Amino acid sequence: MATATARHILVETEKLCNKLKKEIKSKEITFEKAAKKFSKCPSGNKGGDLGRFAKGMMVPEFDKVIFKDELHVVHGPVKTEFGFHLIEITSRGK
Repeated sequence: MATATARHILVETEKLCNKLKKEIKSKEITFEKAAKKFSKCPSGNKGGDLGRFAKGMMVPEFDKVIFKDELHVVHGPVKTEFGFHLIEITSRGK
């Protein structure tokens, strides 16, 4: 079964999500610091780290990015029922 590790930042608005993505890309703030400061998910306390999980354990919109898109790149905004996410895939395995 496919597995992956990733980290994410969950915020309420697409506008804030885009702002954080821009700041992370320009190195104004690190992903970890942005997660700790802005993420509404408890994983924010760990820099957004979600640990290892299998395909199907996350919402479909999340899985679509995690198991298809490029590693070590900030993806998003990804809209789910919880809000807007920035996602960085840190590893993928079988």
